[in-house]
Amino acid sequence: MRRVIYAMFVVATAGVPLVPGAHAGEPLEQEAAELAREFVGRLKPQLKQAMAEGGPTHAVEVCASEAPRIAESLSAESGWEVRRVSLRQRNASRATPDRWERAVLQQFDQRQLAGEKPADIHFGEFTGESYRYMQAQGVEGVCLVCHGESVAAAIATTLEKYYPDDRATGYHMGQVRGAISVQKPVNQEQR
Repeated sequence: MRRVIYAMFVVATAGVPLVPGAHAGEPLEQEAAELAREFVGRLKPQLKQAMAEGGPTHAVEVCASEAPRIAESLSAESGWEVRRVSLRQRNASRATPDRWERAVLQQFDQRQLAGEKPADIHFGEFTGESYRYMQAQGVEGVCLVCHGESVAAAIATTLEKYYPDDRATGYHMGQVRGAISVQKPVNQEQR
């Protein structure tokens, strides 16, 4: 099954420069995975607190300000570029995937459709002069309040205020909503 998924990924990424060499357990992959976990670990508690204090509209406000701040902070602290991306992004100026990220997100969707849980879906490899890694972000129950098919009018108004080009609704439980994407320039010795 993994060979079939990998073959589909290779076909889907034709023209994207891929350099093999990353395997689970390598230091760069471990570091990248930890950064993805750290991003979620910093954002999720803030969103939960915002939901408890002011409901979903307050959580949208917090997400709009804190998610970019967390990504910038982790990037500055680590030397990696940390960001969120999605095929249906909420904020096109920050979350639009590049060509490589788009191909990986499409692979993630296929893997999820094949039965993998989003929490288990990740991918890392050397591309050109960088090591790149992505960790899928799945739709959980609480996500559906702002990302589901039916979004309450007050939430829709808040989304329009903070994300006028929002395309991140209509999701179902368990789908891949996007990914944490990290990358770092590397030299030959780090490979």
